[in-house]
Amino acid sequence: MASENTATEGVDTTSPSPLERRNSLEKHLQSRPNEQELKDKHILLDTKAAPALQAAAQELERQRITDNLKKGLSHRPDKETLVERNILPDSTAAPGLQAQQRELERHMRADSLEKQLQNRPKPEELVREGILEEAENPLKEDA
Repeated sequence: MASENTATEGVDTTSPSPLERRNSLEKHLQSRPNEQELKDKHILLDTKAAPALQAAAQELERQRITDNLKKGLSHRPDKETLVERNILPDSTAAPGLQAQQRELERHMRADSLEKQLQNRPKPEELVREGILEEAENPLKEDA
């Protein structure tokens, strides 16, 4: 008996009076959303069709959207074309790693360019070898 008593303690088992129920119902009806709010939330259909035809109209609209989607997908270019146009990356890495892969490639290119710039011949050497003419060297100062 003690266990039954502890299970129902703290729980209100009294039912509301009819007046309280009526007031609660009236309060809920007053805060009820209007028709336009229900249409905006897609709860009610925003259509002028008769209720008997609304389901058919909705199914036709769904079919039209499906047909348009299938048509668009059938004209979609394949992956190789997208890679050739540089729309998709030419990578076998996981999509989550592709950004890091591009960043690494960019740094590697920058390092390679820096190394090549450090090893390029000086303008005087190019003039000596006959690749540049004396007038083409804008860096040489006239003494």
